[in-house]
Amino acid sequence: MSHQIALSFEDGVTRFVTAHPNETVADAAYKARINIPFDCRDGACGTCKAFCESGKYDGGDYIDEALTEDEAEKGFCLPCQMVPESDLVLQVSGTSEMAKVSATTFPATVRELTWFADNTAAVTLEVENRGELKFLPGQYMNFAVPGTDAVRSYSFSSGPAADELRFLIRTAPDGAMTTYLKERAAVGDTVPLTGPMGSFFLRDIKRPVLMLAGGTGIAPLLSMLEKIATGLEEAPAYPVHLVYGVTFDKDLVELEKLQRYADVIGNFSFDYCVADPASAAENKGYVTQYITAGQLNDGDVDVYLCGPPAMVDAVRKYWDARGITPANFYYERFAVGATSAVAPAAPALAGATA
Repeated sequence: MSHQIALSFEDGVTRFVTAHPNETVADAAYKARINIPFDCRDGACGTCKAFCESGKYDGGDYIDEALTEDEAEKGFCLPCQMVPESDLVLQVSGTSEMAKVSATTFPATVRELTWFADNTAAVTLEVENRGELKFLPGQYMNFAVPGTDAVRSYSFSSGPAADELRFLIRTAPDGAMTTYLKERAAVGDTVPLTGPMGSFFLRDIKRPVLMLAGGTGIAPLLSMLEKIATGLEEAPAYPVHLVYGVTFDKDLVELEKLQRYADVIGNFSFDYCVADPASAAENKGYVTQYITAGQLNDGDVDVYLCGPPAMVDAVRKYWDARGITPANFYYERFAVGATSAVAPAAPALAGATA
């Protein structure tokens, strides 16, 4: 059985290769003309050492000088020796340029533009060679804004298996993407996308998971939840909880979708809150007010956070104040505007740069 291997480079570029039965990761990469660094190919030098974020594999034969027992137990591996037993995600040392690869550009066609409010839109795109655009849930693409020289970055809100691609976009006054969406965008437009990019993506669920989102930062977490829900045969072994915060009621999006995931995914639950005191929401305030001790699990928890720098800082201070260090803390910052859904003193939460 063949397996998909995601090679994640230090500059954020991810490339996928297919490993056939009994084929090492290095051989699969070589066939795809991706130059993973190595000197020996015999498990003796350790030059190709990588870190396995997700998946199962046979580590192969190697000497201790190349990979120690302690390193192997932590998840480090040698692509020249390892044979995949499932799909894998590997962190590769070095940049994509070093490996002589680059992010791929895909012409995409606008199929639908939906406005949740005057400042938040969902864009649905179709890519003709969809099977070639593989991504990890949580990653983003760079958009070439039609009619301009501007490039903007947006996270997928759709899952990796979806036929069409969906993105949530928060607008900004006089923004290049904002002007395009409000004044010129039409079904049938071509929008070049380049990627996938980013190291913010869903890992194997090995402990309780806490997801935190601000505004359109919900997008990559929706992609992660879609991945969990797709082909689900049983509930995750550990609870997955999401806390979603916005500034005003109009900023709340995709609540029906979150409820659908709660209905479909056993062990998944969510709360949402609105900072505006005049909100009709039951929970008023900021994301950190709605994190419980049980969800922190004494630090044995994987945290996924997508929001502006102020939100990331607020969550870090939250951990510090409680003397808790999560087992893993994955986060994605995006551009900020004028008001925040995280803390009264923080600058405002906007979506990705518009």
